[in-house]
Amino acid sequence: MRTWYFSEMAYHPAWEKGLARGSLRVNFPSENVDPNEAGTLLNRYLDEFALCDDVGIDIMVNEHHSTATCMTVSVPMALAVIARETKKSRLLSLGNPIANRPDPVRVAEEMAWLDCLSGGRLEMGLVKGAPYEIAPANSNPARLMRRYWEAHDLILKALSTTTGPFNWEGEYYHYRNVNIWPRPIQQPTPPVWMTGMSVDTGTMAAERGHVVGTLLSGGTAKPMYDAYRKRARELGWEASPDRFAYAAIIGVGHTTDEGLRRADIIADYVRTAPVVAEPFTNPPGYNSIAANTMILKGGPRANRFVTDRNGEPINHRTASVQQFMDTETVFAGTPDEVYEQIKTFDTRMGGVGHLLFFGQGGLLDHKDAMENISLFGKEVAPRLLELHAPKRAAAE
Repeated sequence: MRTWYFSEMAYHPAWEKGLARGSLRVNFPSENVDPNEAGTLLNRYLDEFALCDDVGIDIMVNEHHSTATCMTVSVPMALAVIARETKKSRLLSLGNPIANRPDPVRVAEEMAWLDCLSGGRLEMGLVKGAPYEIAPANSNPARLMRRYWEAHDLILKALSTTTGPFNWEGEYYHYRNVNIWPRPIQQPTPPVWMTGMSVDTGTMAAERGHVVGTLLSGGTAKPMYDAYRKRARELGWEASPDRFAYAAIIGVGHTTDEGLRRADIIADYVRTAPVVAEPFTNPPGYNSIAANTMILKGGPRANRFVTDRNGEPINHRTASVQQFMDTETVFAGTPDEVYEQIKTFDTRMGGVGHLLFFGQGGLLDHKDAMENISLFGKEVAPRLLELHAPKRAAAE
């Protein structure tokens, strides 16, 4: 199991005001951010990403817009800085909300440029984007998936075509000459990832052989993984663990209490992420029928789709760190305890090849974040790498 560190690089100094207003996304005015303080925080967060290269952890970056919960407004911008400051870590863009981007060819150019800059270390996530992104992007949620798949196909063709310009006449995009320079080091394209939470997503990802990831989703992850495995078998191949990714908050400490404390602070991200004005939470047409069914089953107690081991939804706004651990959205404690928790989760999921390590969030300060990354990288990540490694034959 590979480990990918990420942080949403939040502007937490404004959270108190946003919580008082009832929205931290979309309609929370930017007068609540001090740009000088934002710059200080961004540089601090980039230092934490750079540490990952030293302790053997790969790196993931995502993006959101019009929100105090994430200042990463552009994955390519962030990864360009990180690529220059690292030498070994794989770099995962998870990712580009391509249905909201007006120019898929530009996305292809950015991904190829990053792959060249990093020496072929890029992993490319082509994602749908959160429902809160619809309003800032002024996109149509009812057409989002058709637009997504057309952009997906165009990006992959642009990256893999090396014999000269081609023409594209689709439903949403029209180009007379597509011919990106430079082309990526990894041919035909860097490895492709997508994200989701539904059985439908698992099936569609399997049909393309992409890695499928899910973020902080607890028990809803397994049905999606199982759907992927089932569809892969129908297509004549077996999906190995490296096709599956899972994101969780992780707090590691020299003592159990220290690990729990760190995880509890990071979990404030999850407690604040759903704080958004109601009209932006589920735009008509954004979710599939299956996803909307999950929301309805969750009822008023659930702010997201996550349930505990008994199938009971939890309220992300008020959940304790132990409740988050019961949903397997948080792993926390000493290195040994965290390793055992992840190992148990991996077994229950049927094998997950990628762990997206949410190791900093909210009010977790720089010292704690650096220690969390270091301790995990030195004492947990090496053991996780062995989880799905081929068994060596015993010496005779």
